[in-house]
Amino acid sequence: MNTPTLASAFLETLEFPPDRFQVEAVRAIDADESVVVTAPTGAGKTVIALAGISRALGQQRRAFYTTPIKALSNQKFGELGEIYGEQSVGLLTGDNVINGDAAVVVMTTEVLRNMIYAGSSALDNLGVVILDEVHYLADVARGSVWEEVVIHLDRRVQFVSLSATIANAEEFTAWMRSRRGPTKLIQEHTRPVPLDVEYMINDAHRDEGLIVEPVFAEDSKRPNPNIVRLLKRGRGKHRRFRTPRRREVVEELSGRGLLPAIIFVFSRAGCDQAARDIARARLGLTDSEERRYIRGRAEQLTAHLSPEDLAVVGYETWLANLESGVASHHAGLVPAFKETVEDLFVSGHLQVVFATETLAMGINMPARSVVLEKLSKFTGEGHDLLKPGDFTQLTGRAGRRGIDTQGTAVVLHTTHVPFDRVAAIAAAGSHPLRSSFRPSYNMVVNMIANYEQSRAEQLLQASFAQFTAQARSESLGSRLAALENDIATWKPLATCQRGDIRSWADAHNRAADVAHLLDGFASRLEIGDVLERPALGDQFPDRWVVLARGYGAAPKITLLSEDGTVRRVPPASLGATIALVGEIDVPEPFRPNDVRYQRQLGSQLRLWRSGDREPVTISLDAPADEAAVVACPEFDAHLEALRHLRRAEKDVRRLQRRAERADTTVVDAFHAMMRLLEEREFIQGWNLRPSGERLRLVYNELDLVLSEALDQGLFDDLSGSEFAAFASVFVYEPRRVDLGGGPPSRTVHERVDLLWDIVDAVQTAEQRHELAISREPEVGFAELAHGWVAGAHLEDLFSEADDVVGDFVRTCRQVLDLLRQIRDAYPDLAEVATEAIAGMDRGVVAAGGRA
Repeated sequence: MNTPTLASAFLETLEFPPDRFQVEAVRAIDADESVVVTAPTGAGKTVIALAGISRALGQQRRAFYTTPIKALSNQKFGELGEIYGEQSVGLLTGDNVINGDAAVVVMTTEVLRNMIYAGSSALDNLGVVILDEVHYLADVARGSVWEEVVIHLDRRVQFVSLSATIANAEEFTAWMRSRRGPTKLIQEHTRPVPLDVEYMINDAHRDEGLIVEPVFAEDSKRPNPNIVRLLKRGRGKHRRFRTPRRREVVEELSGRGLLPAIIFVFSRAGCDQAARDIARARLGLTDSEERRYIRGRAEQLTAHLSPEDLAVVGYETWLANLESGVASHHAGLVPAFKETVEDLFVSGHLQVVFATETLAMGINMPARSVVLEKLSKFTGEGHDLLKPGDFTQLTGRAGRRGIDTQGTAVVLHTTHVPFDRVAAIAAAGSHPLRSSFRPSYNMVVNMIANYEQSRAEQLLQASFAQFTAQARSESLGSRLAALENDIATWKPLATCQRGDIRSWADAHNRAADVAHLLDGFASRLEIGDVLERPALGDQFPDRWVVLARGYGAAPKITLLSEDGTVRRVPPASLGATIALVGEIDVPEPFRPNDVRYQRQLGSQLRLWRSGDREPVTISLDAPADEAAVVACPEFDAHLEALRHLRRAEKDVRRLQRRAERADTTVVDAFHAMMRLLEEREFIQGWNLRPSGERLRLVYNELDLVLSEALDQGLFDDLSGSEFAAFASVFVYEPRRVDLGGGPPSRTVHERVDLLWDIVDAVQTAEQRHELAISREPEVGFAELAHGWVAGAHLEDLFSEADDVVGDFVRTCRQVLDLLRQIRDAYPDLAEVATEAIAGMDRGVVAAGGRA
């Protein structure tokens, strides 16, 4: 068979006729083009990936299938093994290696990035890379990895990039084309199973209670006027409408034949409680034969866990819920529980799964219906509305291809999100893909090792971040020019010969009291402004940075303190002694609701020093020439011109700040990192010192701090359990509360104290070089890591039915990955690292590596 038709030949083996977009993509692959495929969940993007793999194998070349998460890698490993044979498929996930030399290898994207930097021979005969869930490129913590792969991998390797629908697919494809050569965008907007989007309300005035109506008016994307009118009638002091109860929802879905269903609840505790409540309600979702199968299958899939471990993770309650046809699914469950829930749901034995949004990330669990309890979720500091793309991803689970003729998505009424916002989010369908790319210290030393300086800088300029920044910069320039023309027009018209019209407006647009002055002061604040005021007890620290500003005459201000505390306050709470003392360059991409981002900005604020700017304070003084200004016959015209002028000046300041950030290129950040690394003796010019060679092998968010800790001997002379405990501070990030306590021994405590000296030095250097501030290590897992490696049992560490055991397992797997890195990169520490690995990779943690 000729090479050009290998992918198309795969389509002929299908048991169903391929869709138009699949044929179009496969033809492009046969033409040796890369492809970017955006299509709804369940549309059949995997068929295109398989065609690309089959073409590579037909050319006697290898194929790599990359995914963002280990669970999806495991699932794809199983699926591809069934298609190509177990001996032909391998798995590499950082903590799991199976048949790594196979012709087809499934891996997390980080593994491929690490191969590229290491110059692995595994890349020599690589024909195609599948980038599944490529929209993960926008992830603030890990998105850079996708760009590194696209930028650095040999240009001869074909890319098949798969994504849910994104709003700027043409822009993303243009970037891919600039890096990978001929690349075709394939878009499919039609779902394979049509979707009805409904709105469910509990109406206290109706005997039957529930009202279910389409979100959209017939044959349009406009809000359903029936719902709009209904909700208006329900206004008043007596609350007529409320959110339907979970039991009501399940009974409604069951009565309409809309089970099985996934009900998204953005809370782990909420998922678990919902599963228990529905199980106790005995709604008859399963019969005796189904219950026997469920019990047998659950026992089979959890047989590798000891009875003691099962008791700690609440096995009996979990199993009773399963037998009732109900389960929860979230990151706090041990992997075996999640795997069992997925298995039973796909096989049709579970009728209702209450899940957090993590279920939407690629895992193949289609349902007949999907319910969203809310369109907002708590971020740790506040509530954020779902983005349109997130809504599409979640509701994409509704409608099983080949089983259902219609999928149903149901949004529950809540007073927190107006119905018009619900309809707008549901109608939008997608949001733009934004780059999160920024260099890391590890990236810097690897680029020095692999490229000449001019070539490295060329590659950095080729990032999606730089590609989009250039386009934004050109747009900003045009907008600034137009605003400057507006200012030139309005400025003479806003000038009064009889006095200062600005001073008059400042005094009289606000009443002569502190509250109104503060409203005006707050309305002029912008993101990044730094405020100072005397401390008032424990309520306000001395210094804050503006993180967000509301709208209107008296906008609420979201403030971030040096210690990372976030407060949203009305202007009156600022007090009359508040002063605007300067501004800080907020890190890009701007993620004001991300806890890690807030910590980073707080650290930057702590190191910030004001320049020569004169502080702006509250003043109650009125202009001396007030009477003359008011007497001017053109007074009203001056005020109107001033209003336009100030709006244009404000827009110019905003766009100039955006332009300044856009002008700070990725290469600038790279050079700043080089200067810092040279100061700290990791590099010398464009050459690596021994410490820089070791930094190449450290893949960790705190790569520089970790490398310095290793080089300065902070890991020396520790026991295996202390070694694991100290390693954990570099990977653990608390999501709610710490899983454990602090340093478990005096020795570890001393090493943590020494580590803080390194952290302070690195952060100070980063501030001096105007770099993003590295996050701080977290000691909250050290006690658990120490106890587990020392031989503790699960019941010694957790109370019965603790809902964080899944977090414990996942964090242990992350620590194991770091321990293996240290073992391989630092021969002097290999023995103790191996001891720590043996102590940690056991029991429920070892089982987590298989799931």
